[in-house]
Amino acid sequence: MAGVHDDILSLGARFVAIDVDSPEQHAAMVEKLRLPFSFLSDPDRTAAIEPYGLSNPTDRRQIAIPAMVVVTSDGEEAYRFVSRDFADRLTEDELLGVLRDLDLPPAKQDPPEIGPAEAGPNAMPVRALAPYFRGARFAAAALGLRHPTVKEDTDRYVSQMDRYGEALAGLRGLG
Repeated sequence: MAGVHDDILSLGARFVAIDVDSPEQHAAMVEKLRLPFSFLSDPDRTAAIEPYGLSNPTDRRQIAIPAMVVVTSDGEEAYRFVSRDFADRLTEDELLGVLRDLDLPPAKQDPPEIGPAEAGPNAMPVRALAPYFRGARFAAAALGLRHPTVKEDTDRYVSQMDRYGEALAGLRGLG
């Protein structure tokens, strides 16, 4: 979503990610990926994750269910997309279409303030992301060929990995 952040703002939305990671882990992610939006930390899932119904009680990792929720300036929920799993995400074009349909006034968003950064124990360095995306892409493509009933899902995931790879191209040389 970083690549279409200006479009998101022009269509009346501010983008904020919320998850259970620490503020230090968020700062490391924002810094590493040069993200133009902030992450908010909800480690016990009580501030936003549970109130928005995005806590997955069966996931032993106790992370949030990936989702996109558009809330208007008066606090009303205008749109909700809840993922089936970690790999099910709206595309940038799909989100922009939703925002166009909502016809909100343009928004402004300050760049994120990056505090002390400390990558989490499982954080991948930028140099590891390209081979990861390629591997995920080819594994999904192979599954789509083997199992025609899931071809639509695997094609969507392959496209997602291609988009992530394109976004990563701008981060080359960061380590």
